[in-house]
Amino acid sequence: MKAARIVLVVIGVLVIAFGASVLVTSVTPNRIGGLGVWLLAAVVLHDAVLSPFVVGAGLLLRRAGRSLRAWVLVVVQAAIVLGSVLALVVLPEIAAKDHGQKNPTVLPFDYGTRLLLVEGALLVVVVVVLVVGAVRSRRTGGSSGPAGPAGSSAVRTTG
Repeated sequence: MKAARIVLVVIGVLVIAFGASVLVTSVTPNRIGGLGVWLLAAVVLHDAVLSPFVVGAGLLLRRAGRSLRAWVLVVVQAAIVLGSVLALVVLPEIAAKDHGQKNPTVLPFDYGTRLLLVEGALLVVVVVVLVVGAVRSRRTGGSSGPAGPAGSSAVRTTG
């Protein structure tokens, strides 16, 4: 296990070094400041918006009035994370398209509609997983969800 960890750390350091060399050789110095702002904004959005939203959704689900299986929380929170990250990635394209561009081939698609379609598909997948898991759980006497017996632990509320 220790050897695998060392290998992964070495690979990570090499990837970071490669990224730094590409950054230094391909980004002009006057654009590095903008890149720094973008990276800082990504950290702030993650820590100030996305993480509290996911934690809040988990707390609301736990206070739903009855015990929920752990796999239900995992499925819903994973969907929230995927949907939020997807929206954060696509929103700049939507804003840029709304501002107009000199070259219409740079942003050729209707990103707002496509975002809604993908988010809708994600919602359908989550609903199907939850329904199939609930039906399967009832058939087996409530002992398993989509993850099988390992996903059978319930999250109980005390309040």
